[in-house]
Amino acid sequence: MSDTGEKGQRLKKIPAMDIILNADWLQSWLEKLGRMRVKRVINGELSQIRKDILENNFEFNFDEFKASCLSALTFSSRPSLRRIINATGVVIHTNLGRSLIADEAIEAMTEAAAHYSNLEYDLKIGARGQRNSHIEDLLCSLTGAEAAFVVNNNAGAVLLALSALAKNSEVVMSRGELVEIGGSFRIPDIMELSGAKLIETGTTNRTHLFDYERAVTEKTSMLLKIHPSNFKITGFTAAPERKDLAKLAHENNLIFMEDAGSGLLVSPDVINLPANSNEVTIKSCLEHGVDIVTFSGDKILGGPQIGGIVGKKKYIDKIKKYPMARALRVDKFTLAAFEATLRLYARENYDEIPTLRMIRRTHDELKEQAEILAGKLSVKIEADIKIIELYDTTGGGSCPEIELKGYGVSIKHKYGAAHIQKILRNNDVPILCGARDDEIILHVRTLKDDDDEIIISALERILNA
Repeated sequence: MSDTGEKGQRLKKIPAMDIILNADWLQSWLEKLGRMRVKRVINGELSQIRKDILENNFEFNFDEFKASCLSALTFSSRPSLRRIINATGVVIHTNLGRSLIADEAIEAMTEAAAHYSNLEYDLKIGARGQRNSHIEDLLCSLTGAEAAFVVNNNAGAVLLALSALAKNSEVVMSRGELVEIGGSFRIPDIMELSGAKLIETGTTNRTHLFDYERAVTEKTSMLLKIHPSNFKITGFTAAPERKDLAKLAHENNLIFMEDAGSGLLVSPDVINLPANSNEVTIKSCLEHGVDIVTFSGDKILGGPQIGGIVGKKKYIDKIKKYPMARALRVDKFTLAAFEATLRLYARENYDEIPTLRMIRRTHDELKEQAEILAGKLSVKIEADIKIIELYDTTGGGSCPEIELKGYGVSIKHKYGAAHIQKILRNNDVPILCGARDDEIILHVRTLKDDDDEIIISALERILNA
């Protein structure tokens, strides 16, 4: 028989879809997931089998097929967006949802979800209101801005501000700030999309005030300064002070706009960031003459994903009225969480904001937590367990190259770090951790109070098998 004929015979052994769907072992899954979902999962398994037969001379085995289907159905039954335990030491982990939000913010979101609200209704006058009003006064009081507006994220904030204020005109910025942030967010591309024309000035590592002066023409409408995110130039560098750029802009009737990125609302020393973190507060930007400041809500600020825009009222009013603003508007859940987070700032309840609490934690607190976790693990599993000093990071494109001194627990086992990490990732509650020298590393800074027992249970099952 030819190779083609043999493959055809193998393909004929695959049961028809109707026969598979009527099998007893699938009935509970049909009730749990629905016929269309189950059929889609089975189709995926069948497609892979047909491919294996045609390309790899695979022999169909029903028991293996059934096991593969049950595994795929189990995976499909789990929510795609799931809780994860973060033992990486990266506080604002972009891939894991960035900042955790405060309990008070969660309660506010729940309230907004469960009941009707005055999202766009002014209770004082009994008429239609503006959703932005719920956070504008709070943002202004915390930053010293004349006015404020929020959209769905910081990329949207930058795009909206440039479109509303600089479309069909020139915007001058330093070559050293033409960054690309995660997800292919490139400043030149955003500039082009907004309709503004980018005018580069200076060099990658050194840009002086006179570079900006020479770049300004009658077509210029704005000077733009961009937060470097997770990019940092060191060594032979130079950049003008904000107050000098502000003076240059205002002498030429230009707007001075800055993307402050991480959304720092308090002095770096309040959250124990080192003096060389290069993070600047939004309030400081405005005090030094910046007209418009944009920032993220879910980075160091520690709130939900949001793009803040604060500054002079005459410019904020233009931004509010620009047609694109409606397309980028924030939903009621995000607004509720953001308002609650800002109220915590107003009361200076910083430790109630998870991101700030994690960054602020002391070396002694972290050591004690590592000792407790190591002690619990030593009772449950047979492995080489040690308490180690290590460095954590803020993450989220904030404070590049700044390391936070901390503690963790290292575990060395015959199974090897890579194998253990893989199994932990597939735990019912996936656990992500670091590794070095074939040891897994559990950074305690980013663990929540109820994470320990899940970690211990998972490692006990894996390592004692």
